[in-house]
Amino acid sequence: MGFLIDLLTLPVMGPIKGVVWIAEKVAEQAEKELYDEDAVRGQLMELELRYDLGEISEEEYLAAEEALLARLKVIRERQVAASNK
Repeated sequence: MGFLIDLLTLPVMGPIKGVVWIAEKVAEQAEKELYDEDAVRGQLMELELRYDLGEISEEEYLAAEEALLARLKVIRERQVAASNK
């Protein structure tokens, strides 16, 4: 019976399921990029280089560094939580 219902609702539910699948994949990719420790470390190194070259002020450097370090802290907390599961 489930197959028959799936077949009958395919014209309506097919596109909806496709959009949901795409949204899930986009969310997964965004999460990977947001919680990539290597990427955040790279951003920290780039930030330090920009500060050393005089491209940004000390205030801008400190604010951006604080935000990146907070992201690193969240990443590490998520890693610890994932390893405890």
